[in-house]
Amino acid sequence: MKLHLIIVYAMVIGTIFSCIKPIPSENIMKNVKVILMHGNGGCSPHDYWFPYVKRELEKLDITVIARQFPDAILARDYYWLPFLQDELQADQNTILIGHSSGAVAAMRFAETNKILGTVLVATMHTDLGMETETISGYYSKPWNWQDIKNNQSWIVQFASIDDPYIPIEEARFVQQQLQSDYIEYHDQGHFGMDVNKTEFPEIVEAIKKKLKT
Repeated sequence: MKLHLIIVYAMVIGTIFSCIKPIPSENIMKNVKVILMHGNGGCSPHDYWFPYVKRELEKLDITVIARQFPDAILARDYYWLPFLQDELQADQNTILIGHSSGAVAAMRFAETNKILGTVLVATMHTDLGMETETISGYYSKPWNWQDIKNNQSWIVQFASIDDPYIPIEEARFVQQQLQSDYIEYHDQGHFGMDVNKTEFPEIVEAIKKKLKT
């Protein structure tokens, strides 16, 4: 009799657990928002590899915002950072994907705002002696690297030795400060039209890995 009850109990418990379905990864994706941050000089979120990344992430049911930032020529901080916070409403469920000046802006934003993570492409930490970079405002004060790290769960960084605009030492210094997941290439230039880069599957794979899909 006892053996019969044990068998029945096991069958009932097994049936209950077989009815419990795991939370699908799509539900996690629906809570995530990605914001694409283009560079200065009149760039837009429709340039280069941005459309590819947007399309591939949307296939994963991730919301992707590809808005033109104001002041696209100079990308000054007093336009971009409030736009990111107030207009695009970046928050703790947001991943920022920044290219060039967009990556620099993403780092500054993370100094004072909680986000989920950042993908930095061709970033830097000094104005390189360029007036257009100086007046952007991002380099007018020291970087608070610790806060940038603490305000997000992860940082992925892409750089290339043959970048014609940004010396590789800039990216390597940022990596040392942020302890980012760092991928360095030899032939990707500035990750733009200088190398006719229209796809960037490594970004998509990095985000999928971080979100554990």
